[in-house]
Amino acid sequence: MIKKTESGWQVDIQPDGRGGKRFRKIFTNLAEAKNWEAFTRNSVIKNKGWTPEKRDIRKLSEIVKIWYDAHGKILSNAKDTYARLTNMVAALKDPIADQLTPQMFTKYRSERIEGGLSLNSFNREHSYLRAVFNELIRLNLWKKANPVSAIRQFKIADKELGYLEVNELRELLSELQSAERNSDVYLIGKICLSTGSRWSEGENLRPSNIKKGVIEFINTKNKKMRAIPISSELQEEIQSHEVKENGRYFGSSMGAFKSGIERAGIVLPDGQLTHVLRHTFASSFMQGGGNILTLQKILGHQSLQMTMRYAHLAPTHLEAVKLLNPLVNL
Repeated sequence: MIKKTESGWQVDIQPDGRGGKRFRKIFTNLAEAKNWEAFTRNSVIKNKGWTPEKRDIRKLSEIVKIWYDAHGKILSNAKDTYARLTNMVAALKDPIADQLTPQMFTKYRSERIEGGLSLNSFNREHSYLRAVFNELIRLNLWKKANPVSAIRQFKIADKELGYLEVNELRELLSELQSAERNSDVYLIGKICLSTGSRWSEGENLRPSNIKKGVIEFINTKNKKMRAIPISSELQEEIQSHEVKENGRYFGSSMGAFKSGIERAGIVLPDGQLTHVLRHTFASSFMQGGGNILTLQKILGHQSLQMTMRYAHLAPTHLEAVKLLNPLVNL
């Protein structure tokens, strides 16, 4: 039966008759109460052992902690990712995870962007939270749909890819070589320019990573090893470099690189520093006639779309336009 109470419309039924299991629930309006009564009766008819799904009252902070313990802590950037997620949870006022809606998240998104957060940074935050629910669904630790999967990320305009011209490169290498307080920065720079590696990959090299004219980059961004050939001269130069107590060839040198850029008078696009060496390698590779698929493997890009940013630098890029446009046939 359904009756009006001070708390709302109460459903109190025994679909199997007297002595059968009783179902009770209160709703804010009569229509919801009737729908639930019909659904419950039908479910019991189909399955005598049926019971309503219990409400998940775990807070979003609990869900993030479960994800961290089950999966997140094994990630290379575990602490940073967990910190970002907990900050996001706090900003969302730690709702019950089951009640997190796209509307709630987009409201939070607007507030973050109005507060000065870049679109790219918010896309990253969105990706982190979406990945949390996706992983918990995969591990059968979250039974419902991903509450933020339907939200589209912002489209980000391609950034200018700064790369060094020959004269700038000479000036920079000269400044790095003459750096008095850091004997590592020059050689790390040469490694990045010779292999297209990220600065951190070159900075973390160990003697075991260099074998028979090849550098093996192990701790890469996508966790896949890349083996890149180098000249015998560069190999000899690296192997003659003194190994530090931690077993690596080099110490932290990004600050020394930044100083070298400033002394050389080089102005880079916003947000780019050591990555200019990687861009310079890729640009030189394509301008010299290199293959875009080969470049993808060298740089370790998971998606060819990332590598295609350099395609326009190839000498023959879109040359067919001159021969195949409709005016030629006139």
